[in-house]
Amino acid sequence: MASPPGHRRARVSQVALLLALCCCCCGVRGSPPASPSPKVPAVIVFGDSTVDTGNNNVIGTILKSNFPPYGRDMDGGGRATGRFCNGRLPPDFISEALGLPPLVPAYLDPAYGIQDFARGVCFASAGTGLDNATAGVLSVIPVWKEVEYFKEYQRRLRRHVGRARAKRIVSDALYIVSIGTNDFLENYFLFVTGRFAQFTVGEFEDFLVAQAEWFLAEIHRLGARRVTFAGLSPIGCLPLERTLNTLRGGCVEEYNQVARDYNVKVLDMLRRLRASRPGLKVAYVNVYENMLDLINNPSTLGLENVEEGCCATGKLEMSYLCNDASPMTCEDAGRYFFWDSFHPTEKVNQFFAKETLDLCYKELL
Repeated sequence: MASPPGHRRARVSQVALLLALCCCCCGVRGSPPASPSPKVPAVIVFGDSTVDTGNNNVIGTILKSNFPPYGRDMDGGGRATGRFCNGRLPPDFISEALGLPPLVPAYLDPAYGIQDFARGVCFASAGTGLDNATAGVLSVIPVWKEVEYFKEYQRRLRRHVGRARAKRIVSDALYIVSIGTNDFLENYFLFVTGRFAQFTVGEFEDFLVAQAEWFLAEIHRLGARRVTFAGLSPIGCLPLERTLNTLRGGCVEEYNQVARDYNVKVLDMLRRLRASRPGLKVAYVNVYENMLDLINNPSTLGLENVEEGCCATGKLEMSYLCNDASPMTCEDAGRYFFWDSFHPTEKVNQFFAKETLDLCYKELL
């Protein structure tokens, strides 16, 4: 997220100082200023590694990132939390911007309790997808199980704050959903689940969109009212896919076309869903255009490398292959779009969070 110009920062500081002096002169010395009320009571997150804040740490999967250099730039001091990034993810930045805690806790993290989850909770699991078969590839949490955790969370919330307040938290919360990439890159195009033999790519897109519609209808039935739903990014431009495309070079256009086709179908589905469920507001996050604009114009964010990840060689490494023993990891992740061969850096996540937040203020809040 871009910082305000220096003269504006100076101006804000001067105003703050004048207000502080006025407060002292008016006899309220020692009274801290009142914190602004949060814009929403909670941020609630579903999806995959783009938004998983640590649930995979405690399940039986090899897809983890709770070790260095993941989290290298977290809180300035470095702390591997299970986020697939050198720092924070978009839901973290969105939560903080809305007046809530700067980190959205993972629901399965034993370090947190219902008092924390009442202000924000993440059910996402790295490696999962809309297709239940996708979750089975690496033994992660399927999306139906994320919904079951949401039900359990509500029961715990009712016991913690009472039925009426729990209902308000659930209905007034902002929901962030980011899922779908793994269904293609980990499932369909790798031929590991048999979906390739069952469906044409267009039929598989239809199947996934139907699953997304079921999911959104289900969380609406359970109380969700304000939801952001992310479309697919240009998945053929991820460093891993570029590497596997060395014979032709560059992004895999076939995969990008699939992402565009899928996104069109998602938009059609969201229009139907809004019409059939008037109480549901769903904002579509155009990740494809946001990401492609940044890849094509990296200087707008001060990026120098948009083709490789910062970690190790940046061409293939992710999860355990991205480790602290690699001598090739870059020193400044802020110059890179990607942290590993699949996931953005904290700097890019902050940019995506701002784009999403602007959309939320326009359509949901």
